[in-house]
Amino acid sequence: MAIKLHVNGAVREVDAPDDMPLLWVLRDLLQLSGTKYGCGMAQCGACTVHLDGQPVRACVTPVATVGARKVTTIEGLSPDGSHPVQQAWAEVDVVQCGYCQSGQIMTAVALLAKRPDPTDADIDAALSGNICRCGTYVRVREAVHVAARLQRGGK
Repeated sequence: MAIKLHVNGAVREVDAPDDMPLLWVLRDLLQLSGTKYGCGMAQCGACTVHLDGQPVRACVTPVATVGARKVTTIEGLSPDGSHPVQQAWAEVDVVQCGYCQSGQIMTAVALLAKRPDPTDADIDAALSGNICRCGTYVRVREAVHVAARLQRGGK
C-alpha cells in the first residue's frame, strides 16, 4: 500500500504494509541508515527519531500511525553535521563505537528544544532510556551542556 511520509523536509512515498515499523521504512525503503536497530522493543533508544519534534522509537512505531506528522532522522538534522548537538558531540569526542549515538543525539535535540539550559538531572532523566554499551554517559552529558551553550550563541 502506498503511504506518503514527510521525512527530513521532503514528501516521500513508500509501498509498505501499514504495520511495518517506521525503522524499516526509513532504513530499507528510504535508505536512511543513520537510525539504528538495537533491541526491537523500544528499550535501548538506538532507533530514536522525531515525529513533529518529539522523540519516538521507530522500531515500534507502525508506519501507518505516522500520518501527516513530520519525521526527522539523524540525517535530517543537518546535511553537513553543523547542528549544534552534532558539533558538541564532535567537540567532546563522545563517540566510542558509535552505534547508539544517532539515538542519543536525537534525544538530546528534543531535550534542548524543551529545556535550552538543562541541569545534569534533566539530561540524565531525558537520556536514561538510551543505552550505550560503551558507557559514554559522562561525555554525553558534557556534550549536551556544550550544545546548549552553542545554541545560545556561545563558543
